[in-house]
Amino acid sequence: MLLHGLTFKKLGITLATLALGAGALAPATAQEAPPLRIGMTVSSTGTFALASQSGVRGVEVWVDDVNSRGGIEIDGKKRRVELVKRDDRSDKQMVTRVYEGLVSNEKVDMVFAPFGSTLTAAAATVTERLGKFLMIWSASSDPLYDQGFKYVVSGTQMPASLQLRLPMQHARQVGGKKVAIIYSDEPFPTALATGGRDQAEKSGLEVVLFERYPKGQKDFSTLLQKVRAAGADVFFPTSYEGDLISIARQMKQLNINFPYTFMFYASTPQFQAIGKDGDYIFSNTNYDPAINWKVNAGLDRAQFAKAYERLFPKAEFAPDFQTALAYGAGVVTEAIIQKAQSTDPARMKQAALDLSGKLTVMAGPYEIDAHGKQLQMPFPVVQLQPGKGMVPLYPADVATGKPIYPIPAWNQR
Repeated sequence: MLLHGLTFKKLGITLATLALGAGALAPATAQEAPPLRIGMTVSSTGTFALASQSGVRGVEVWVDDVNSRGGIEIDGKKRRVELVKRDDRSDKQMVTRVYEGLVSNEKVDMVFAPFGSTLTAAAATVTERLGKFLMIWSASSDPLYDQGFKYVVSGTQMPASLQLRLPMQHARQVGGKKVAIIYSDEPFPTALATGGRDQAEKSGLEVVLFERYPKGQKDFSTLLQKVRAAGADVFFPTSYEGDLISIARQMKQLNINFPYTFMFYASTPQFQAIGKDGDYIFSNTNYDPAINWKVNAGLDRAQFAKAYERLFPKAEFAPDFQTALAYGAGVVTEAIIQKAQSTDPARMKQAALDLSGKLTVMAGPYEIDAHGKQLQMPFPVVQLQPGKGMVPLYPADVATGKPIYPIPAWNQR
């Protein structure tokens, strides 16, 4: 169910070195500067496959755009970008082996992180030891940035401790009073839930249930009944798409409903493919026609959408917030390399700090702290409304509609 038939072959993803842009695979002449080799892993299977493959397409849009402009200029010479991709199968043990190979055997100049906090933490231990700059596009677990890594920067993903601030505020604003939070025993969902609990209390919501469940759990019936018994009128299950899809379907099977249900990944095309079972669920995103930051680096949302359609006309799913985050991380990387005029990790980290607060990419404003943790890139609240799709609701300056609240009971839809 997680893969929905996605394969690397279908997406045009190979597990060999890939250089995008016209002529990118041609051998360099004596006059041409060597390419900038950037390594990363993509999950062909497993828990992170959908999100990982969505993200890599964002990186590929950036690579195509860079190479269409001749590359990134360093010391007066344009250097094309060559993306070296390998499979990690959503396995953190494999991540450590593959990133070791990317640096030691493939001789990449820098690396992009894999998807998510679990895999990124494994990659960071390798790249830090081998002295390579690691650009993060999705990992937001706060503890990741407290481990003393010197060459790690989150280009676009804000910390999990802050990500549920807007939805908790919105839930309280529309009338919610008691919130139940359940979460998968993994770094990102745990950090998201822990931060969400703090944000709920700050917003005036009473936390009536806060419970972890083991990774890989498939039956959520007991948990859902506990949430209902706790008297919650606001429900925040925090996990990845696969679990959330199962939870939504099991809520219907058990005839369990809450006035306000928020699922972090419900805004993705993969989740929305479940159809009516996902109606009325609240979520968040930074990729929507109503959300248009005034960018000063890279493509704006409309330009990006055209580039995506050109490069991936047969992609099973449209771009989502993960695609936008990964693309934005590429744009930030380009600015960092140009500022540093080098791929030396120390110079890149200093350039990343120097650029903090000065860039706005399609995913939003870029600002980091000394540890490389992203402080901006807010995700507005949306709702999946029948016949309208994803409707931005909060904050008011991006709202295009009003919430349907309380969520109708299953027999009233």
